[in-house]
Amino acid sequence: MVSPIFSSVTQGIRVSVRSVYSPDESSPRHNYFVFAYQVEITNESAFPVKLHRREWHIVDGIGSHRLVEGEGVVGQKPIMQPGESYQYVSGSHFSTAIGQMKGFYYMERLTDGTQVKVSIPPFVMVSPYLLN
Repeated sequence: MVSPIFSSVTQGIRVSVRSVYSPDESSPRHNYFVFAYQVEITNESAFPVKLHRREWHIVDGIGSHRLVEGEGVVGQKPIMQPGESYQYVSGSHFSTAIGQMKGFYYMERLTDGTQVKVSIPPFVMVSPYLLN
């Protein structure tokens, strides 16, 4: 089951996310639920930008919180010119059949070095087992 697209814009940077349940990697009877998510970052601003860091806030169905921080995304620090997009796929696991992620990308405007904290919209991941 593929989720709807969740999207937000911060200072001309659009972040759109959609998730999908991964049944082949999950084991519901062992309380292990895996989701993939696809992110598209679009530079709708007038300035070239570079993504330097990410910060994810991950909450499962019982309220347990994990913080994941690091350099770039999937080993990359993409540069996006005005009008360009960058896409990647990653994943997360939960001990519950539902969870939520949200966060921030820390980017730099390359023309003047301005730091931009870009919001990643909250998105929910739901196992199809909860919908039956």
